[in-house]
This record gives sequence, C-alpha cells and structure tokens, in this order.
Amino acid sequence: MTKSCTDYRVTRRAMLGATGAAGATLLGMPVQQLLAYAGTAGAQKAEHVILFWNGGGMTHLDTWDPKPGRPTQGEFEPIDTSAPGVQISEIFPQLAKQMHHCSLIRSIAGTQGAHGPATYNLQTSYVDAGILVHPGIGSVVAHQLERKGDLPSYISISGRARRATYLGQKCEAYYVPAPGQQDPYLSFPEGIAKVRGDRRLEVLARYNSRFAKGKGGAQLKNTQTAIDEAIGLMRSPALKAFDLDTVPTTTLNRYGDTTFGRGAILAKRLVETGVRFVQINRGGFDTHGNNFPALRAHGEVMDPALASLIEDLAETGMLKKTLVLMLSEFGRTPRVNMNAGRDHWASCFSCFMAGGGIKGGTVVGSSDKDGYQPNDRPVAVPDIHATLCNAMGIDPDTEVLTPLQRPMKLVDNGKPVGELLA
Repeated sequence: MTKSCTDYRVTRRAMLGATGAAGATLLGMPVQQLLAYAGTAGAQKAEHVILFWNGGGMTHLDTWDPKPGRPTQGEFEPIDTSAPGVQISEIFPQLAKQMHHCSLIRSIAGTQGAHGPATYNLQTSYVDAGILVHPGIGSVVAHQLERKGDLPSYISISGRARRATYLGQKCEAYYVPAPGQQDPYLSFPEGIAKVRGDRRLEVLARYNSRFAKGKGGAQLKNTQTAIDEAIGLMRSPALKAFDLDTVPTTTLNRYGDTTFGRGAILAKRLVETGVRFVQINRGGFDTHGNNFPALRAHGEVMDPALASLIEDLAETGMLKKTLVLMLSEFGRTPRVNMNAGRDHWASCFSCFMAGGGIKGGTVVGSSDKDGYQPNDRPVAVPDIHATLCNAMGIDPDTEVLTPLQRPMKLVDNGKPVGELLA
C-alpha cells in the first residue's frame, strides 16, 4: 500500500547529517533541543477533513455572526439553534438544528483584503511573499498522515486546490471537476479492451524506463508518480465511491440534487472510504451588489447539504473522526453599500467547524457590536491551521525541507485554539 508522501520530511538522521554533529545548531538552537520538541502535537482525534471553500469572501454578518437591531444587520434575522445561546442567520434553518455538533469562530483577525493574497493566506497559513510558494493545508495533511486505502489522500471537488509545491507530487490533490462525473482518464478509450489496454501500459512503462536511464530530475519522477497513481486508481474497486448513480433518491433529496449537495454526498463517501482530505469548492460570494438575494440563494443550496452531512456523520460515528471546516478568504463590510452589497472586509470575520475532536455548541471570540473588529479573543489565520493540525495529531511546528534544503514549518507560527479542543 502506498504510504504518505514523505519526500521532504526532516528525519533525525537527516537533520544530524545536515548539521554535522549532534551538538551542532540549526537556526540558532541546539539540534538535540529541536529534536526534544518533536511529537508535541495533541493526541489524534480526527482522521479525515472535509473543507468547504467558499470563494469570493462570504459575509460573516449574514451567516455566522448576525447583529440584530444594529444598523449593519441587513435583511436577515437571527434564529436560535440547538446550541443554547447560539444564533445564526435565518438562511440556515436546517443547520440550526445540528449546531450542538458545531462550533464557530467569530473573531478571525485577517490581514489580506484582496482575493489572491487572502486565498493564499487562508489556504496555506502563510502570507504570500512571492518568493517561495507554500503548499495548501490539504497537501500538509496528505504529507503527514499515512494513506488509507487505494484512493488518493487528497481530493478536490468542483474546483482546483492549491498545489503541493515542495511537499511533492504524491501530495497533490486529485481533481474531480463535478461530483458524479467520471474521469475519462481512469478507463481505457472506447473500443480498447482491458487486455489490449494493459499491453499499452506495459509498452509505456518500457519506454519510460528506457528514457529514465541515465536521466534524473524531479519532473521525470513526478510524471512517473502521477502515472503510477492513475493506474493504481483505475484498477481499484474503491473507484466506485465516485459513482453517485447508486445514491438513493431519498438521500439525494435530503442533501439537495445540486452540485453542492452531490459534493457533500461524495465527500461523505470518500472519507468513509479512507480519503484523508476532501475539499469542496463553491464560488459566488463576492457580493459587491445584491448581497441579500445572493446569500438567500446560497442558503437554499448549502443549508440542506450541510445539515444532512453533519447529521449523517454523527449518526454513524464518523463525525468524531471527521473534521468539517468551512472557510472563505475574508468577510464583508458591515456597512451595506449603495448597490445593496457588501465589500471586502478582512479585519474581522468568521468560520464554521464541526466534528473531529472539536467541541460542539461552542463559540470562540466575538466581534464588536457592528461586526467591524474583534471584540475579544482575536484568532489569527494560522491559528485555524494549527487547530486543524492538532485535531489530526500533527505538530504544526514540524519542519520540512524544500528541495533547496530550506526548513519550513507546516504552519506559519499558529497556535491551536484551545477553547475548541475537546
């Protein structure tokens, strides 16, 4: 079975070899002291992650942090939830019944107000410096945890995920353009029988082997890794997890027969099959105009899918070991603009979490009375990544070496949000 992608992991032997002696220093600290810090992550609670990425910048005031009676409230009313004292927007009536399983952070103190830099920050924990490209959090999880089963450790649905960069080809996300859509590259072309197709693969392997003799390089290695992964997946019975034609109509109706609903169903099937990290991408949150009709439409699609996913994972016990996370690159202005929209707002926004060792019914931090700034317990973006790593039993301070032998932390100086950890 394929193991986790450890191409650039720093081992004790490699570290000591690089520094020349056990008494040497690295980054100004004795090597043995660095080694003593290894393995300080919390006990693993989660084995899988489902990340819902809402591209465009989802408004916090009209979703997770309503401000009833304030000038910034907007058109939506808050509703009570199954978590005592916790209210969310009226656009999530079904999810409100599952909030005792869920938690919110209402005091994320962001620093990036443009889409590109903010997306980079939220998906990697790092600020884009334009010099070194950092891997996404899904690749970090795939790198650190052993692969389970035949399916890729990291799968991205309805949109591309961040690249694995210096973590290597094995940590790249397998891309599913749309849930239920079959990958044409995982079957032989029409008219090519299995025997004939296998012979073609054997010929390809011979040509690649001949070409590789006397040649090296990461690009050639990455190409062969991709080929091997594709062939292994094509021949695996686990591939049936992608087939949504067998999903009962009642289930499809509960989640919603939409791309988002099918994506949530597929994510559930994938983590049940052993996939470590599933990312579901949805856009349309850049609501500079007509914010409220857009958010109501989003709610109609997202609410039944999220509520059904949380309920089903809880009923089967999978929620205990599956961390569900919803992120967007920033929030939106508390003030409604002249186009009935909200603009970019990074200073304070929210995120949603559930399962995987996260305390249900918990709210961390608060924004001020109008939602402009954190009122208490500001949470930095890397803290969210560190919390995810902690739940997965990964030390966020673990360092890996880039191909140029530069040590890089998995998370950019984040600290786990202790109030969320069960």
